[in-house]
Amino acid sequence: MKKTAKTWLAIFLTITLFLTSYVYQNAAAYTPTCTTLKVGIFYGSNTLPSANLQNVTGYGSGYQFGIMDSNRQFVPVGAVTAETKITMLRDRNMVYDADNNEYDPGLTGSVVVGCFHIQLNNAYSTYADALAAVSGYSTGFVKYSSGNFYACVGNYVSADDAAAAITANGITKSGVTSGTSSTVTVVKTGTNKILFEFEYGSLYYLVVMPVSPDGTKCRTWFKGYKYYGSFQYPRFDGENLTVLNCVNIEDYTKGVIPYEMANTWPLEALKAQAVCARTYAIANIGKHTGFDVCTTQDCQVYSGISQANAVTDSAVDQTAGQYLTYNGQLCITYYTSSDGGATENSENVWPEMVPYLRGVSDPYEEDIAAIAPGYAWTVEYSSSEITARLQGKGYNCGTIVSMAVTQYTDMGNVYKVTLTDNGGKTFTFTKGESIRLALGTGSIRFTINGASPNDVYVNDAGGKITGGLSSASAIGGNGLTEILGQSKVYAINGTGETSVVGSQNQVAVTSDTFVLQGTGHGHNIGMSQWGAYSMAKFHAMTYDQILKFYFTGTKIE
Repeated sequence: MKKTAKTWLAIFLTITLFLTSYVYQNAAAYTPTCTTLKVGIFYGSNTLPSANLQNVTGYGSGYQFGIMDSNRQFVPVGAVTAETKITMLRDRNMVYDADNNEYDPGLTGSVVVGCFHIQLNNAYSTYADALAAVSGYSTGFVKYSSGNFYACVGNYVSADDAAAAITANGITKSGVTSGTSSTVTVVKTGTNKILFEFEYGSLYYLVVMPVSPDGTKCRTWFKGYKYYGSFQYPRFDGENLTVLNCVNIEDYTKGVIPYEMANTWPLEALKAQAVCARTYAIANIGKHTGFDVCTTQDCQVYSGISQANAVTDSAVDQTAGQYLTYNGQLCITYYTSSDGGATENSENVWPEMVPYLRGVSDPYEEDIAAIAPGYAWTVEYSSSEITARLQGKGYNCGTIVSMAVTQYTDMGNVYKVTLTDNGGKTFTFTKGESIRLALGTGSIRFTINGASPNDVYVNDAGGKITGGLSSASAIGGNGLTEILGQSKVYAINGTGETSVVGSQNQVAVTSDTFVLQGTGHGHNIGMSQWGAYSMAKFHAMTYDQILKFYFTGTKIE
């Protein structure tokens, strides 16, 4: 074969191998079915009668109105406004409160938005046609209702007032209309000028999308925070406005990172958090009724992009599209502020066993023990205080007179705590979250009145063996001695029952005061955020090394 032909063949094979590798890598990557999140900002008992938006993108910006289809894509209906400050209202008589820059239900005030309108009889197929029909009215606006557009005029606090206006202005082929339980009215903030009305029952909800004429990525102020994406306004059961931020997963992640970690933290720690946040959100699509994730620690903290900076954005951009998986399935990436020295198996904290949430000893937290807020903590109860706490949670107990950790996990975390009242009745709390809820501890890594999980006692609390089992020996009938710490040691009672002696239990502490001292802050499951900080800052570890340390057998795809 000629040299030129060999050269071209080598180039061809190189390109083929590269493309094959590229296709394989992309085929193997995890691809979410949906990349638009619906984040609940105000919902449930915290819905709002009115909600302001301000598009701060730049000159000429405004909004377009539409719906979200089944694929979570924004579908404009054709209605637009150049106003940058707008307010969405439930369609009731509303009064503007200038001091608080909000609208509330009412009938009197300097600015009142009435919920009764004059509606022209014709229905139109386009927004432009309906707008043209009311172009001669200074208070004219367009209503979108179940797929049709209607030309409307004015706003009045009663049907009689609207009817009188029809007569006074000689508006023929018209009638009085008012909104339904799903109607949302859009006004120019601080005025009673209606810009648009929307209602489509429970099939579709109004979506407001900020626009930018020059293509700059839109940023919108809402309640003191800056957001990417659009906003949706359901009125469930005819009540106030639920406010949802509809946002791309990468932009959402940029609004989590600076609140779950400080925006000054090392890049590799922030990248690990980015993968966790992105994975958690996609794994929890539909977690809440009507939306996916909330903005609190019940999900993960999200407050838009006000605290984002170049470093946090870079952490998201450098890991864009990456998710944590286990056996090809998306993980639920739990994380905690700090673990106090060891994370824990999921089934020792929560009901379920998750194979990639395995406890690991965490030596990296030694480097941050002095700087992590709340890392070392103390909770102190008098006998009467702990009694009142239990009784307040519904336990029928007498005065608590003793408390003990009666079982530790293999990782040295608390698994079982037993309390005894003055009548001899015991109350046992098992597993991490039950223990934290019952006792109000910062983590599940603690002792009671200084008793260590390695303490060993003979007969009673006064018979502590100094140095633990490794310093004690047993003498057999043949006179030979054996160090107790070399194997499991069992105690036998009068009925012949045996139990392991040593790190699995403590002698009950009888006292008028119970001092619980521990380390770590959170549930001890998954990634320690402060551990990730230490790994990145003091040990030059990369984000993938951090994630693989805390999540057993997982892959980043």
